[in-house]
Amino acid sequence: MNSERREDVHIVVTGGAGFLGSHLCDALIERGDAVICIDNMSTGSPENISHLRAFDKFTLIEADICEAFEIDDTVDVVAHLASPASPASYLERPFETLSVNSTGTKNALELARRKGARFLLASTSEVYGDPLVHPQPEEYRGNVSPVGERSVYDEAKRFSEAMASAYRRQYDLNVGIVRIFNTYGPRMASLDGRVVTNFIIQALSGRPLTVYGDGTQTRSFCYVSDLIRGIILMLDSHIFGPLNLGSRDERKIIDLAYIVKKITGSGSTIEFCDLPADDPVRRQPAIGRALHELGWQPTVSLMEGLEATTAWLRQTAGFTNPLSI
Repeated sequence: MNSERREDVHIVVTGGAGFLGSHLCDALIERGDAVICIDNMSTGSPENISHLRAFDKFTLIEADICEAFEIDDTVDVVAHLASPASPASYLERPFETLSVNSTGTKNALELARRKGARFLLASTSEVYGDPLVHPQPEEYRGNVSPVGERSVYDEAKRFSEAMASAYRRQYDLNVGIVRIFNTYGPRMASLDGRVVTNFIIQALSGRPLTVYGDGTQTRSFCYVSDLIRGIILMLDSHIFGPLNLGSRDERKIIDLAYIVKKITGSGSTIEFCDLPADDPVRRQPAIGRALHELGWQPTVSLMEGLEATTAWLRQTAGFTNPLSI
């Protein structure tokens, strides 16, 4: 924020015990904000925020934002990150995913409206579906199946963007939307089914690395510290967006598998499996807007980020040597 930023900013983070939410809480507490974390722990983890309970400016409320709730304290920003995010999570919890991105989003927007707060929506690159435009700019409207398996997340996030936009038009609410691309790093659940954790855990265990399809599909991986820096710049601004936040370093999945094998020193083989339904073939953000409007771009290399993520998973998942189970 600029030099006029107050020292007593109060920020509500929904989904604050999750992977991204907990890192956001860390960064906000570190700079002196008062943080109210709301999480029902369905996909979040108390361990992600246990170290924050010692801070007077951190408050945890275990609650489901799909139920009506109120915050008695001042609220300057509502950062809405609550939602299952990995395919394994949202496919296992389809109705919860739809609900938290519709009813939950409305409840969070209503809190921001009552408090006169800025509202920041954490949306996703999944709103672009299996894109026909590459790289994906914010103007692209996407190629999403409304009845496919992934629609419980894709369409839920598209709806949450529509809801936030309607509040902006109808109530002049200070809304910002970020579309997050393939973020990874410490605190990802080891069994959440995303490719980075899949590969690292498989490599450390000496099991085959499961590559879906032929591995030529691409993703652009952004390390969590870069992503959080972008989110904070966005919540400190009055920019509506939507703004893409992600890395331009596009990689084939098969290449990622070999990088993970190298980092872990694993002798794991590569095992090819059927490609899941509606799995995007290519994924890379156009981030010109974020660079121009926020001065933001990623700085952590894929190798550096994977090494840090591997070290964290090795420790937290109980691996005492590169190939122990």
